[in-house]
Amino acid sequence: MEEDKVKEMAAEQSKNEVKSDAKGLLVSIKKYLKELLDFRDDTDHEATIEAIKADISFKGATAWILIFAIFVASIGLNANSTAVVIGAMLISPLMGPILGIGMSFALNDINTFKKSLVNLGTMIGLSLFASFMFFYFFPLSEDTSELLGRVSPDIRDVLIAFFGGLALMVARTKKGTVASVIFGVAIATALMPPLCTAGYGLAKGNFSYFFGAMYLFTINTIFIALAAFIVLKLLSFPMYKYANAAKRKQYATIASIVGLAVMIPAIFTFINVFNKSRINSQIEIFIKTEIKNNPSLTLIDYERDLERKTLKLNFFNEITDATYNDLSNEINSNVSYNNLKDFKLEIKGSDTKSFELITIAYKENREELQESKNIINGLQKQIAALQETISTLNTRIEQDALNKNQKVIAFSRIAKDAKIRYVDIEAIGFANVLSSKDFIKIDTIPVATIKWNLKLPDSIINPKETELRAWLQKEMELDTLFIKREK
Repeated sequence: MEEDKVKEMAAEQSKNEVKSDAKGLLVSIKKYLKELLDFRDDTDHEATIEAIKADISFKGATAWILIFAIFVASIGLNANSTAVVIGAMLISPLMGPILGIGMSFALNDINTFKKSLVNLGTMIGLSLFASFMFFYFFPLSEDTSELLGRVSPDIRDVLIAFFGGLALMVARTKKGTVASVIFGVAIATALMPPLCTAGYGLAKGNFSYFFGAMYLFTINTIFIALAAFIVLKLLSFPMYKYANAAKRKQYATIASIVGLAVMIPAIFTFINVFNKSRINSQIEIFIKTEIKNNPSLTLIDYERDLERKTLKLNFFNEITDATYNDLSNEINSNVSYNNLKDFKLEIKGSDTKSFELITIAYKENREELQESKNIINGLQKQIAALQETISTLNTRIEQDALNKNQKVIAFSRIAKDAKIRYVDIEAIGFANVLSSKDFIKIDTIPVATIKWNLKLPDSIINPKETELRAWLQKEMELDTLFIKREK
């Protein structure tokens, strides 16, 4: 019995030691994590507030810096140069008023809020005007990937703005601000490119680009200000003190109302963008899994309409009713696409039965075309041979006539020479006409028939006709030649 009690006491003592060691380990881990993550002791309240207020001001050099940054960003977007766009982000002063808005809510500072809001509105208006003027008058403006990347925000843009804002405010509140963090946040949150893209949309009359880009800028603005508000509240920054208690309460109420008015759209924006991102992600998975991995389907392209909840698929091959029903059942019933269950498919297949038929028809037409070319080449050779034969026969006839001393005129040569000398002749003919004046004696009269260009007036034709008659008479060795004009 005594041995059992001793064993129980030893086991109990061992358990207590283990518990004590575990508790000590947890305390040590907690202490280590607190020292690692707690940044409240490294916060400079006064310097942070002064630094943020100093960046709110918008006049003089700040205004010119913004204008130049807008032009740099616009050129970068137009040239599709990521490096140039990043440079514009670094020199842009847009972040100051946004942090001022977040700080004014956290500190109940209505004057800072007014100043920040006015300066931010002025900056937005000036940015839109400058980018509009650039893209309106610049002759090489066109859609680029840098521009198109700022017209359709998704959940990643929300998260980048929020976590970027948190990083920026933590860096701002630290004693000895980390400049590299500020530059990194300026690049990541990308406030300048959306405003330039909105100006591009206005310049080109494309309001879908304008509203999409302004939506992205609004998301960045709201969630950066929200991050600033949260960090300053967590660090227990002192509230702004008013001499009048009633005024302090009034301003606190106004700040709370405005804060809620901003927070509610921010929440709905996050939910809306998050849902759209999930839908787009499931559409991509559906296209890849159900269509691209199916060897019997050849997809040309597809379009999505999230508002009408339709997915248009354009196929190269014919789509049967069975295939259409199968794809519709997958998108509406498969749990992997639960966000697409209300979507309708609009499928367009090729009118041709299959790709093989197109290939066969192409080959047959190509063979027929080659055969036609061979026939044409043969006919062309025959025509050339016939022309050579005719020319040879004409020459032989004329030579035979000359050899026999017959008065047969080498008419083909004379006709060619006549056309060269008188380019306005459209046709020429020659014949020996039998004529009788007393109906007893018959004379043979050489007659040349000439058809002139009808546009020529008689005042020009008459002298030319006289010259032509004399020349023909000489060439044909005729004593008499009559000219007959053909109309």
